Amino acid sequence: MALQQKLLDELQQRRAAALAGGGKDKIKKRHDEGRLSARERVEQLFDPASFSELGMHVNHACHMPGFADKFMPGDGVVTGTGNVDGRPVAVFSQDFTVGGGALGHMHAKKICDIMAIACETGIPVVAINDSGGARIQEGIHSLSGYGQVFYQNVAASGVVPQIAIIAGPCAGGAAYSPALMDFLIQTRTHSSMFICGPEVIKSATGQVAPIEQFGTAEAHASVSGNIHFIAEDDNHAIRIAQQLISFLPLNNMQDPPHQFPEEVSLAPDKGMNKLVPDDPKSAYDVYAVIERLLDSGQWLEVQREFARNIVVGFGRISGMVVGIVANQPSHKAGCLDIDSSDKAARFIRFCNAFNVPLVNLVDVPGFMPGLAQERGGIIRHGAKMLFAYAAATVPKITVIMRKAYGGAYLAMCSKDMGADFIFAWPCAEIAVMGAESAAKIIYKKEIEEAEDHASKEAELVQLYREHFATPYQAASRDMVTDVIEPAETRSRVALALRIALTKRVSRPAKKHGLIPL
Repeated sequence: MALQQKLLDELQQRRAAALAGGGKDKIKKRHDEGRLSARERVEQLFDPASFSELGMHVNHACHMPGFADKFMPGDGVVTGTGNVDGRPVAVFSQDFTVGGGALGHMHAKKICDIMAIACETGIPVVAINDSGGARIQEGIHSLSGYGQVFYQNVAASGVVPQIAIIAGPCAGGAAYSPALMDFLIQTRTHSSMFICGPEVIKSATGQVAPIEQFGTAEAHASVSGNIHFIAEDDNHAIRIAQQLISFLPLNNMQDPPHQFPEEVSLAPDKGMNKLVPDDPKSAYDVYAVIERLLDSGQWLEVQREFARNIVVGFGRISGMVVGIVANQPSHKAGCLDIDSSDKAARFIRFCNAFNVPLVNLVDVPGFMPGLAQERGGIIRHGAKMLFAYAAATVPKITVIMRKAYGGAYLAMCSKDMGADFIFAWPCAEIAVMGAESAAKIIYKKEIEEAEDHASKEAELVQLYREHFATPYQAASRDMVTDVIEPAETRSRVALALRIALTKRVSRPAKKHGLIPL
């Protein structure tokens, strides 16, 4: 019995050492800075008492003299599984208090092991990044470890949702693991993400590049588009992750967590009739449409600060989880450009991989004209949207609110691009181009010969609208399912979703399509 008690005491001591991380002083310093420890972040993420740790007793594998005997609790990363609102989720949380959270061979192995378990069991992964980078003492083994992590990221892609939280430094090769994940959340303070820091950039190029211009949450959210959410602090980042998980299936074989009501409300929303201005050139805010379309409190926007001419995010309509893709007329008139095409295409691809129906709100005047757009590859970037929608086999419902012109009409998921239901409001215009431009081309001679050019042009613009661009024209050719009153939108979309949720599509066998990256 004495031996047994000795072994139990040793177990408790080892557990206590692992739980202590880098020690009270280092943890207190983080608290003083308004940050949580690695374990506290995990505790915040999961339901109380649901966390099951894996690899608590792992230590480093470095044989360098002077480092070999050093004890590094958990090798600087906490891994395991737990429940988020009763649903299982895997996690790894790097511990900056232990060796700066640097990645070594065993650190990487723990990450790969938990990600492999997530793939095999079909549960999401949350990665909390807070690391000084590669562990120099382990040399090439650290580089190998990063390669193994990246490989596991790709193996998990499209199988289980992957969510990364950037809660500290994430530099060099370390940045590529979150970049390979589905959604990135970065805290506004105490975090950074970059490949080359200011010193390296200055040394290599001579440029003075303050970290605020490229490594902060604000820079990544609004300029580079590398992250999807800005969090005010650790607690906020974890709440965003929890909210995101609430809209997602556990894996690609499941449906999203729909919350079906007993019946779909068919009551009209007359307020929807007043949202679009009479003047087709006047701007309005598409958030007003989204707010009335979705269930109350059921909206999580993705990449709000980036490419604001298009709005994407998750919501529920009559309890059914949907991905929203909407043109934003109040920003760049809602046109499609390089950044908005990339933003939408990536979101569409995610929704398709995880069985989330797509609802598209269309008011698009076309692709952004300009030399910078053409030289920047708008053809290639716009093609990503076409590819993403055409490849998507989830339910696709499109509502044409006002303008739908040219190639952008197709790129916003027309019937020809695989939309299952197309609803158009009576004020919708569906045409190759705007009425003003089209009339000038078609009726050029009549306008030039008229005594009052302006009056004649206005007359012919209206003629073009009435005969070539109304939604009834498209409906008569089966390009629109129905022309509806805006007030009917929520009920008609909800009913269409109920029908389309059982949609099954077979595609030709192939390894994968070649999206124009």
